Amino acid sequence: MKKLFVSFLVIASVAGFAQAGGDAAAGKNKVATCVACHGEGGNSLVPNFPKLAGQNERYLVKQLKDIQCGALSAAEQKAQKCNGRAIPTMTGLLDNFNDADLADIAAYYASQPSSGGQAKAANAAKGEEIYRAGIRSKGVAACTACHSPTGKGNAPAGYPALGGQHADYIAAQLKAFRAAADGLAGRSNDGETKIMRDVAYRMSDSEIDAVANYISGLY
Repeated sequence: MKKLFVSFLVIASVAGFAQAGGDAAAGKNKVATCVACHGEGGNSLVPNFPKLAGQNERYLVKQLKDIQCGALSAAEQKAQKCNGRAIPTMTGLLDNFNDADLADIAAYYASQPSSGGQAKAANAAKGEEIYRAGIRSKGVAACTACHSPTGKGNAPAGYPALGGQHADYIAAQLKAFRAAADGLAGRSNDGETKIMRDVAYRMSDSEIDAVANYISGLY
């Protein structure tokens, strides 16, 4: 467990996340097409679309660039040395945005207040235990190591804020990381350290659903 925690600290200091520093006012004028899925101000009302409001800029910029990369062929991704994140519902939506545009969009959403959420009572206690203490028997580290005890993430390191996010979306992402760790189609844009793939691979569906539920009410 100690080694896992130390690895989190090392990764936080060296991770190559994209730099941020956009213009929120300019970004507001560039998100018209985003509203349909992510809601006004980034507070999505649909469980399978993530809330973007209040998310840190550095993380948002990285995801936007990874999504752009995900539209490229495997050969193009290799040539550009990027690890794509393929999201079918976003196909083509970022094609005409340059790095400055993405930074502006990220700054806008980061400046918006999050609507928060509400956890269901059923498995919230189990989810809290996993979030705060991990799963020692499986070598799963506590989520607080990167995402903070309050779910606000670590903006300087580019680790995302999770508190108040839709439980369905969180669960889907953890299962996507787990699938990728198992060599299946999924999500693999967590860096060469494979930190999220390693964590998710060790978790069962019920454990993922429990921690996702708890996080949805944490803000």
